[in-house]
Amino acid sequence: MADGDASNTDSSKNPLLTIVLILNIVLMGVIAYMQFETHKKLSSQSSIADVVKAEMAKAEEEGDTKSETGEAKEQSGKLFPLDGFTANLAQGDGPRRFIRLNAVLKLNTEANEEEYKARKPQIRDVVISILNAKRPQDLLKSEGKEYLKEEIKSAINTFLVNGKVIDVYYVGFQIN
Repeated sequence: MADGDASNTDSSKNPLLTIVLILNIVLMGVIAYMQFETHKKLSSQSSIADVVKAEMAKAEEEGDTKSETGEAKEQSGKLFPLDGFTANLAQGDGPRRFIRLNAVLKLNTEANEEEYKARKPQIRDVVISILNAKRPQDLLKSEGKEYLKEEIKSAINTFLVNGKVIDVYYVGFQIN
């Protein structure tokens, strides 16, 4: 009788195992169908790269009309590198700090190199004076760096006769 009981218990577990197996197969089929539909939906949408490429192509076709509508375009100019600056910063709450600055000036096309060379001591003096008045916490922020560019640009433009400074580019900027 022991053999008959063992075969009887195996046959009672088979229907439950069969039902679980069928449910598992149905559930996997539903998940596969949902993933397929999601993939189909995502592939039909345009990606960011496609949108950027389309906009770039559109901008190239309309390139001539944009310059006529008065939109800003980059001014051409001559680049003049400044010698490196090392200057003390204004005393704050902490220890004495200094700045090392390397910059390049972009002057408009009317500027000549002779005037730039002749005015180089004045340019260095005004930049050092501006740097000596700055506190480290003013220059650590990006707004402070942009404001410093504008200060340098306007200060140099006050004594240039032929041409003017269009922009100032930082090549090296270090505060110690």
